[in-house]
Amino acid sequence: MNEPFENPFEEKGANVLVAQLTEVEKAAFYRKTYTHVAGGVLVFILFEYMLLQSETIVNFAMSMIDGWRWLLMLGGFMLVTSYAESMAMKTGDKNKQYLAYGLYIFAQAFIFVPLLYIALYYMDSGMEVLNQAAIVTLSLFTGLSAVVLISKKDFSFLRSILTIGFFIALGLIVAGMLFGFDLGLWFSVGMCGLAAGSILYQTSNMVHKYTMEDYIPAAIGLFASLMLLFWYVLRIFMSRD
Repeated sequence: MNEPFENPFEEKGANVLVAQLTEVEKAAFYRKTYTHVAGGVLVFILFEYMLLQSETIVNFAMSMIDGWRWLLMLGGFMLVTSYAESMAMKTGDKNKQYLAYGLYIFAQAFIFVPLLYIALYYMDSGMEVLNQAAIVTLSLFTGLSAVVLISKKDFSFLRSILTIGFFIALGLIVAGMLFGFDLGLWFSVGMCGLAAGSILYQTSNMVHKYTMEDYIPAAIGLFASLMLLFWYVLRIFMSRD
């Protein structure tokens, strides 16, 4: 009897880490991953444009930025994020992974509505500020990703540091909402530092933790870090106006 045919490429993609692939295969994986990150940014812009066209959605989002309502919004965003990331990692079904990615992008677009609305409609140089923040964010993201890809260093040690940092940040956000104090410029600077660490960590994961077929989960992690950095870079630029 003939033995069942096994696809060596399918097995390799499913089981071998990116770090163990050939240079050509690595380049293909990186290209797919960053193409999906870029696609996520374009879909985010499309979602954001559509959401900002709806007066009902804008009014609802703006009503959620004060006090405990903002905490509810953050909580909902964290639940959606956790669900999307879990769905993308636990299934090998590309359709479900794309669904998870789309859900996460939409959640990001919605939570950005108040910040972008204020920048565009309450600031004289809103569009200029957005462009400057976007350029700085993309430059930092590209530079940090290049550090990992060129050095090939494993930044997985950052996980515990980032976890502690994000819990501290969340505690400060909750305290600021409950007791009504402004976290200020230096908090945004500190969060940019955490976002930069997250980019290093997620890029390192892309190289050392994922397999060749995990380009969508890898893209979700990188996209999340990119948007976190953009949020706080934009807040810094807005604080100057």
